[in-house]
Amino acid sequence: MTTKAHFDIVGSFLRPEPLKAARNDYYEKHAITRDQLIAVENQEIEKLVKKEIEAGLKTVTDGEFRRSYWHLDTFWGFDGIEHTHQEHGYRFNGIETRDDSCQVSGKIKFNPNHPDLAAFKFLKKLVANHPEITPRQSVPSPAQLYAELVRGPENLAALHKYYPEEKDLIQDIGKAYHDLFIALYEAGCRDIKIDDCTWTINAQSTKFNDNRGDVNSLQKLYLQFNNEALKNLPSDLTISTHVCRGNYDSTWATSGGYEPVAKTLFGKENVDNYYLEFDDDRSGDFQPLQEVSAGKSVVIGLVTSKKPELEDKQVLKNRIKEASRLVPLDRLALSTQCGFASTEEGNRLTEQQQWDKIRLVVETAQEVWG
Repeated sequence: MTTKAHFDIVGSFLRPEPLKAARNDYYEKHAITRDQLIAVENQEIEKLVKKEIEAGLKTVTDGEFRRSYWHLDTFWGFDGIEHTHQEHGYRFNGIETRDDSCQVSGKIKFNPNHPDLAAFKFLKKLVANHPEITPRQSVPSPAQLYAELVRGPENLAALHKYYPEEKDLIQDIGKAYHDLFIALYEAGCRDIKIDDCTWTINAQSTKFNDNRGDVNSLQKLYLQFNNEALKNLPSDLTISTHVCRGNYDSTWATSGGYEPVAKTLFGKENVDNYYLEFDDDRSGDFQPLQEVSAGKSVVIGLVTSKKPELEDKQVLKNRIKEASRLVPLDRLALSTQCGFASTEEGNRLTEQQQWDKIRLVVETAQEVWG
């Protein structure tokens, strides 16, 4: 989090039409080459970063323009993970996603040609002449990878074939991620955000945990997966986590406050900052923030990325004041509750409405913090 600015973004942006067309031409029509697709990606990312800087943002991303999903593309980039399909996609509120998934196909390892590393290197070049701008790389959490690998009987069977012992899986996923983090660091990355739906979709609800044990045991397991990857990282590498309840086509996967996971997530996960959804009643109240460890910062997502209507600025200010009773104001910041396009489909708003939301975040933060 850019603490001096006290405003931030979650990272994904609506895909522009030229990018959508190029992805369709490459993946569906097979009408262009991989290099031609990359050229369009590069061009659109360059435009996006320029817009981010013009909007006053101090931390920028590539909008996840090279990804189809916020999480699966990263998983597919590791050795020992293969791209698969399931009978059903993820079920959201009244809608179902595409059916992509991943399975274990061997021992899990970091691949030096991982797409997230290549993506960051390009982003870093775009801000080379802007020392005041921090380029951020977002990755799905190690716990999220585990949750995918046990999603359904086929995934579970493949996992048990290569990892009969859970401790070996924790170690290998942890090392694969740790190696990715170090490779990003060596490429100049000093800001990594870990996106994580496991705490609010799986770890607080028996509805989603697929009989993988009781909720408390599952929380401990997710904590192990994440903290294993975060061991012995450079002290000047900022690690944040964004906790989400699902974000697909302006819909959500689950509801509920942070109370069931607060002590574990806010008290024991080894991250520096938390990006948390608080845009509507589905997220509960601020009370669980009392469990946030001393010294850590919280980016409260009060502005929804799911709907085009702009929030009332005074209401946002009042809610920031309310949150500051639990976390000191100087350790708070404002953002949207999630990205605008966690998958390439994107949420139901226009690009102009997207930038209006970001402008509201920046203006409100400047009026609150100065």
